[in-house]
This record gives sequence, C-alpha cells and structure tokens, in this order.
Amino acid sequence: MGHIDVVSERSFDHPVLVEGLPGVGLVGKIVADHLVETLDMDLYATVHCDGLPPAAAYAAGDRAVTTPVRLYADADADLLVLQSDVPVSPEAAEEFAGCIEGWFREESVTPLYIAGLRREGGAEGPPALAALSVADGDALLEGLDVAAPESAGLVSGPTGALLAHALETDLPAVGLVVEVDPQFPDPVAARVVLESAVEPIAGVDVNVAKLDDQAERIQRAKEQLASQLQQQEQENISQAQRLRMYQ
Repeated sequence: MGHIDVVSERSFDHPVLVEGLPGVGLVGKIVADHLVETLDMDLYATVHCDGLPPAAAYAAGDRAVTTPVRLYADADADLLVLQSDVPVSPEAAEEFAGCIEGWFREESVTPLYIAGLRREGGAEGPPALAALSVADGDALLEGLDVAAPESAGLVSGPTGALLAHALETDLPAVGLVVEVDPQFPDPVAARVVLESAVEPIAGVDVNVAKLDDQAERIQRAKEQLASQLQQQEQENISQAQRLRMYQ
C-alpha cells in the first residue's frame, strides 16, 4: 500500500508544496531541483506509491540510497518540494495522485502544480505564465501579477491527474501553466515560475543566477544544432545538384 514515510520530523503551519514531476520542457523538475539546491532544503520524507518505477536513487558523495520520489522541506519558510528523478506514467498517474492526496489533506498542504504549455514557434518575449485554482487555492493568487489563461486548454499527464484529483476531492490547489520549449529543458520558463509565483506565494528569495547560466548553455547548444542541421541541408542540396549535372 502506498504511503509517505517521514524521515526527519519538521513542524509546519499550512505549508505550500511545489510539485516537480518531469514533464514537457522539464520545467517542474527544474524548479523543484533548483529550490532544493539553492535553499539547501532537508530531506523530509520518502514517497512510496504503487505505480512508481521500482528504482533506488543516490546522490553524489553519499552512499545511502533513497526513493526516486522524495519530499524536501524548509520549515522556516513553510515550504515543501516534491522532487522526482523518474517520470510517472499516464497509467499510474491517477493512482499516484490518490496516494499523496490523503497526506496533503492530513498535513494541510496546498500544492502548486506546474505544467508546461508548448510554446508556438516564432513567439517573442518571456514565456507567458497563467494560474489555475481549485477550491480555496485562489486565495494564494491574490495580489500576484499572474493572469488567468487567455484561451481554453487541458492539463494532462501526472500533473493533470493531480489537478483532477484535487478537484474531485475539493483539495485547495494551484496550477501554474507556463510556455516552454518542448524540445529542450527550459530554465527560462522555470525562472518565470519561480519569480512570478513561487517566490511571492512561499515568501522566499531564490537566487536564479544558475538558471541563467543553464539557459545560456542551452541556447548555445540550440545554435550549434541549428548550424549543423543547416550545414547538413546545404550538403544534401549540393549533392543533389551535382548528381543532376551527370543525368
């Protein structure tokens, strides 16, 4: 039976939880990993839910193994982070949502669920961020400069299952939908989520310099890939032209 095993007792008062399951653009995972590292958060609990891949995770410089899905805590900030090293399959998403929802309710946790929206080609400016709410989750969005969605949409996959389960059980929750690059990890979108939503909601100050460095490296990789593809295309065209000369 699925359960959450608390390994380090902490005292919370209606904590906010940031969900970091891998998804399109890896935006949720980037946000979660960055929070855990930057705020030096402590391992709080291990997550044991049916449907999760049977795997053991370990960290650099540490012989101890742990579960691939874990909860980290910053008790002073009343903040929890759900960090995952594995994706949750669509088949297991509903079961996973049911596994953790009961614990959320027992601990008066309000989750922030993060979903990436594939950004249309040619879009300019920073990634757009929209907020959704379930039950009393809307109270966390008061005073934030985060708009409602401009158009209708659907959140699917594990994050969609978590939002659907919150709706079904009347659990207060917030959904954050941000435009992402679907082909690469997107630290720029992660920065938008952190600065526009996580920081003001949780009342934390997060250094995003490392995300800027990651964004620069990914941009260089994109440019290199585009150059290689262009060169390959030119070589193919050149070869086709040479063949025609001898027909």
